[in-house]
Amino acid sequence: MSARKHTALPKARTLIEALPWLTRHHGKTVVIKFGGNAMVDEELKRAFAQDVVFLRHAGLRPVVVHGGGPQISAQLDLLGLESEFKGGLRVTTPEAMNVVRMVLAGQVQRELVGLLNEHGPLAVGMTGEDAHLMTATKHFAEVDGERVDIGRVGEITAIDPGAVQALLDDGRIPVISSIARSSDEEDANNTASGASGASGVFNVNADTAAAALAAALDAETLMVLTDVEGLYEDWPNSDEVISRLTATELEKLLPDLASGMVPKMRGCLHAVRNGVHTARVIDGRVQHSILLEIFTDEGIGTMVVPDANTIEGAT
Repeated sequence: MSARKHTALPKARTLIEALPWLTRHHGKTVVIKFGGNAMVDEELKRAFAQDVVFLRHAGLRPVVVHGGGPQISAQLDLLGLESEFKGGLRVTTPEAMNVVRMVLAGQVQRELVGLLNEHGPLAVGMTGEDAHLMTATKHFAEVDGERVDIGRVGEITAIDPGAVQALLDDGRIPVISSIARSSDEEDANNTASGASGASGVFNVNADTAAAALAAALDAETLMVLTDVEGLYEDWPNSDEVISRLTATELEKLLPDLASGMVPKMRGCLHAVRNGVHTARVIDGRVQHSILLEIFTDEGIGTMVVPDANTIEGAT
């Protein structure tokens, strides 16, 4: 008697292909920076939430860090406040900081937590202010070689990952807005006393925040979602994507990168130089790009590895 032909067999093969990756990544922390088109397209948002929940059920420990540039700009426009950028960073007046805080913690984060929690009581939202997770000092932009004041924009000086670790240990998915408390105690105390909604907090670049958190958590991987396929070898002359490069190779490329890629690639560089095993820039416009990157042989973005890469079979 011949075995019945099973049309579902290719699905089993796909699952088996994922087995080595499931084994390798089981129990490992993965920090994912959520941004770009994946953040504003409804289908991509849902696919992203499914991917993150899949990682959690597959035995990984995902952490999501997000910004919200498009949503912040839209809300500022609505309120008649100007969106101004200097040195690639948003000029954040106290009024704009109030909007940043409201949009990130009250809109973008809540929506993402809701999408994740459609699959169970998994996601918990927090900002970098909570439990002193992220502490920052004032950051000045550099424009034409000059230091320029851009308001309530911060540079991370310390990460206390205890609250995030506790959530991970409890099986939760932390969803973190890229806002940090001020390292200046007097400034920080202004927030506690209600002096001004914008006092004591800073708007922090989400790529930078994700990289710093990945390092503090000893994450296996940092994944940065973008609106491009990865790091191009010779843009705009070629659309050939670099699939893998070392920290030193990336450092040499940094001065010539397009301004939008600089914080992402600097973040990757910081991560792999501070204990993270791999950092990946992947195309967030592709549905389920996270699963493709982690659980298949091909991978779909650019992976950065430490110079002395001793991770067995890193891919």
